[in-house]
Amino acid sequence: MITAEREEAHMVLSWLPFVVMAVVAVVDLTAGPGVGFVPLVSLGPALAGLIGTWRRTALIGVVALLLCAGLGAYDGLFESRRGFTAMATVAGVTLAGAIAAGTRGRREAELASVRSIAEVAQRVLLRPVPRSAGPLQVAVSYTSALAEARIGGDLYEVVASPYGVRVIVGDVQGKGLAAVETAALVLGAFREAAHDEPDLVTLAARLERSVAREAGGEKFVTAILAEIHTQNRVAVFLNCGHPAPMLVRSDGSVDFPRPPAYALPLGLGVHGGEPPCPYRVGFAPGGQLLLYTDGVTEARDPDGNFYPLEERAGLLKESDAEAALEALRKDVVRHASGPLHDDAVMLLLCYHKR
Repeated sequence: MITAEREEAHMVLSWLPFVVMAVVAVVDLTAGPGVGFVPLVSLGPALAGLIGTWRRTALIGVVALLLCAGLGAYDGLFESRRGFTAMATVAGVTLAGAIAAGTRGRREAELASVRSIAEVAQRVLLRPVPRSAGPLQVAVSYTSALAEARIGGDLYEVVASPYGVRVIVGDVQGKGLAAVETAALVLGAFREAAHDEPDLVTLAARLERSVAREAGGEKFVTAILAEIHTQNRVAVFLNCGHPAPMLVRSDGSVDFPRPPAYALPLGLGVHGGEPPCPYRVGFAPGGQLLLYTDGVTEARDPDGNFYPLEERAGLLKESDAEAALEALRKDVVRHASGPLHDDAVMLLLCYHKR
């Protein structure tokens, strides 16, 4: 829908220089030789320089010069310097417009290259999660706060380890490349440690050491770790200062399991605080587990109201995890009535009945 609207707007703008020159010509011919609107023909190449290529701008400039010559002869402007001044004005505006269009074209090419690199970086940093892990169906959604953005400080990963399906969803403090670097560090450490560490406490400790060593206390990461045991029908969580997950049971009831005590975000362990304390929650077939970042719950509508995640839990009733999560994502964007103020990650685990 948005792409179609942009294409339609671009087509209108591309014809605008010709429309403007045609209007100038009609007005000049209607007003008669005594008025002389000829210099306004330069609006055509001026507008072309804002929206077209330098070649198209130059072509429209040639058309404008021919039109200027015709109208100038009709108005008798070449009997004095006014006609040649009008021609010089059109030529000068065309030259300036062509230079501006060429500069803009080079910048757009550079931006396209940067976006391409960002997309590659995203595929390396945030790899596609497995769509299923045993009886679990997995879906993930990443909504950027900026339409131009491709990656940021939010992170997620799903690993099928010897100790169960392990999941991490986190949010790096700060923005920009430094946040992306920290997110890459956490994901790299998690992907390796998830296969080696026997429990979430030692896994979190390993992530803590990695962040503390590399960030030096200047960055921290709120994160929630989950370990799903489908045989025991239980989910084990370890929460490091992150929003509580949302559990939707098969009967439709909703819960936000919270830890006995929140551990400090990763990277702040050197300051002491409560040690990480894992806690267990029943997770049976038919249930759904949503892990997310605060960009979801802190999305505001035009009146400043936060997104009511618990009230919208019914949107996850779709049997297909990707369809259910897409419905919830669209509702978050609809609630915000525009771009989100922060990146928003949602990772959904659906425990299908066998």
